[in-house]
Amino acid sequence: MPDAAIVILAGTDSPSDLGRVVNALQTATEFIDEGDDAEVIFDGAGTQWIPELEDEDHDYHDLYADLTDHIQACDYCSQAYDVAEEIEESDADSRDEFEGHPSLHSLVSDGYEIITY
Repeated sequence: MPDAAIVILAGTDSPSDLGRVVNALQTATEFIDEGDDAEVIFDGAGTQWIPELEDEDHDYHDLYADLTDHIQACDYCSQAYDVAEEIEESDADSRDEFEGHPSLHSLVSDGYEIITY
């Protein structure tokens, strides 16, 4: 069974960025529905999405909320993009294994496929 680490790098600047985030969340849902593991990592400008998707009025809040146990955020980037406090208050796990960032190497070593959006 393939496992996937889905890395969201898209910021919140354009409608196409929202499309990338929705596609990433749908991909994670598909992997999980098929019995595989999926980790959703908000990295870089992607960390800005967590406060938006935490809002229950957001169109894609439910899609995001269904993945709560799989959501991670880059600790360094959440600080750089000034969303660290909001992420700390969310259910997302803050990751900092490699110089403040999530370790993609460890995920690859564990057999995860890396998919970026």
